[in-house]
Amino acid sequence: MSKLTDINYVKGVLSRHGFTFSKALGQNFLVNPSVCPKMAALCGAGTHTGVIEIGPGAGVLTHELALLADKVVAVELDKRLLPVLSETLAEHDNVKVRCADAMKLDFHQLIREEFPDEEVVICANLPYYITSPLLMRLLEERLPVKAITVMVQKEAADRICAAPGTRASGAISAAVHYYCEPEQLFKVSAGSFLPAPKVDSAVIRLNILKEPPIQAADERLFFKVVKAAFLQRRKTLSNSLSAGLSIPKATITACLSAAGISDKARAEEMTMSQFAAITAEIGNWSALLSKPEVMNNE
Repeated sequence: MSKLTDINYVKGVLSRHGFTFSKALGQNFLVNPSVCPKMAALCGAGTHTGVIEIGPGAGVLTHELALLADKVVAVELDKRLLPVLSETLAEHDNVKVRCADAMKLDFHQLIREEFPDEEVVICANLPYYITSPLLMRLLEERLPVKAITVMVQKEAADRICAAPGTRASGAISAAVHYYCEPEQLFKVSAGSFLPAPKVDSAVIRLNILKEPPIQAADERLFFKVVKAAFLQRRKTLSNSLSAGLSIPKATITACLSAAGISDKARAEEMTMSQFAAITAEIGNWSALLSKPEVMNNE
């Protein structure tokens, strides 16, 4: 068992370096001895594999990753943790810590520089407040990685992994399923952290797809449609799309009809294929509207 899961040891190291937890950064460090070895093993870390870890905290997960992977690059935003990590990870010569903001870091460049000839996976214990924007950034950039394994709030894990077309699905569900096959790996209780958050967490793995499961003629419009559909999820799809896309409801109703979808349908009932069909019809309407002869007749 790693000494980094000994609460007294961790508190001692943090105190020695004058570190205090930041609520603004959502800092909760893992101290459950069974979680990090399991997470490291399931993320795909191994021989001939490089790992990018986001938010190493005190280094407890980093330590387990370093035992399995050829190399680990840990990206940490909080400069106050650099001396802490220098101490806790001193035994590992295959770990490099980069002080950077994961929302601004050029991950393509990092991979080219640090892992030119290795398969790469991403592993992270994400602060709750940054879960969705960071995951979408990592997916949208189409990084050359095999999988992204993250620990997130249990409620967020349920929504992210929910299959489109089911009641639990949301905009993030459709977006994630466009890029990967998500799966929940295991639940992590609130008591596994220091300090303990108010909710439980879960570890999920996003297995990156080589190609999307559906063909969207206009990818940007596809995501606009999905986002608009769920902005007012209690309303019908026709009302949500009309409001979210600023398109007359009669036009939306016609597009839905052309796609074979009832105007009484709701966003959570839509599969990926149906969202693609709706996008195609709205795209056709937009293309028709933009033709010069149409504009001249208005």
